[in-house]
Amino acid sequence: MLIDGNRIAKEIQKQIMTAISRLTHRRPGLAFLLVGNNPSSHTYIRMKKKRCEEVGIESFDIEFPETVSEKELLFAIETLNNDPAVDGILVQLPLPEHIRSSKIFTAISPEKDVDGFHPLNVGKMLLGDPDGFLPCTPHGIQVLLTHAQVPLAGKHVVIVGRSNIVGKPLAAILMQKAPHANATVTVAHSLTENLDAICKSADILVAAIGKPHFIKKEMVKKGAVVIDVGINRIPGSLGKSPSLVGDVAFDEVAPLCSKITPVPGGIGPMTIAMLLSNTLLSYQRRSP
Repeated sequence: MLIDGNRIAKEIQKQIMTAISRLTHRRPGLAFLLVGNNPSSHTYIRMKKKRCEEVGIESFDIEFPETVSEKELLFAIETLNNDPAVDGILVQLPLPEHIRSSKIFTAISPEKDVDGFHPLNVGKMLLGDPDGFLPCTPHGIQVLLTHAQVPLAGKHVVIVGRSNIVGKPLAAILMQKAPHANATVTVAHSLTENLDAICKSADILVAAIGKPHFIKKEMVKKGAVVIDVGINRIPGSLGKSPSLVGDVAFDEVAPLCSKITPVPGGIGPMTIAMLLSNTLLSYQRRSP
C-alpha cells in the first residue's frame, strides 16, 4: 500500500487554513532567509511560500548574496527576532562555508525557531518537553505514520542515517514515552556492521542516508513499513530531464512492504505541512 504524503499534508493544511481563517488579530508571519543562488534552495523556498499563501500565512523574503558576512546575517536575524509580525524564522540550507550554521541557528529566538534547530528546542525534544518545536521532517514522519495507522508502540524502527536534521531527532521523537511513539529504535549508517541484517529486522525501516536506491530488497523483511526520506537528483538519459529518486530501490522493495512512501509525494509534503503547523503554533503561543 502506498502512503500518500500529498493527501495527508493537504488534510493538515486544510486544518491550518481553517484555524487561520478564524483569527481576528493578524495573520501568522514566516520569514525566509536565503543566501546565494542555489537553484534547489530557490525551488524549496518557492514551494514553501506557495503553501504559506494557500493557508493564509504571510511570508517575508530576505535574500543575501553568497558573499554576505556572518555579522550581517546575524543582524538580520536579530531584527526578525524583534519584529512582532514575524512568528517563524527559516534559514534555508545550505549556507556558504564561511557562515557557521550552528551560530546562525543559535541566534534565532527559540520562540520563533519553527525549524526546531535551536539547541534549546533540541534539548526539549530529547526531554519530551512539549513546549518546544519539533524539527519538521522527523515530526512529519511521525504524523504520517499516525495518519497511515501504523502502530509504533513496541515496534522495531531502524533509521538508516544519523544526520542532525532527520536521523538523530527522529530517533529521539519515536522512542519517547508518549502517544504515537514508544518504539524501539536502532540508528544505523553506512559504516554499521551487518547493515543488511539490521535493516531486515525492522518493522519500520526509515531510509535517510542520502544515497539513491541504497535500500535493496534483501534489506527489507516481508510486511515491513518503509519510509523513504531521500531526495536524490539523478541525470536523465538520452537527453531527458533529471529525475528525483529516493534512497530506496522502490520497484524491487515495494512488493515486499505492507506500506511504503513514494519519492516524490511522500515525506517532502509532510515537511512543509509541519513548517506551517509550527508557524501557526508559534503565533498561538505568542498572541494575547
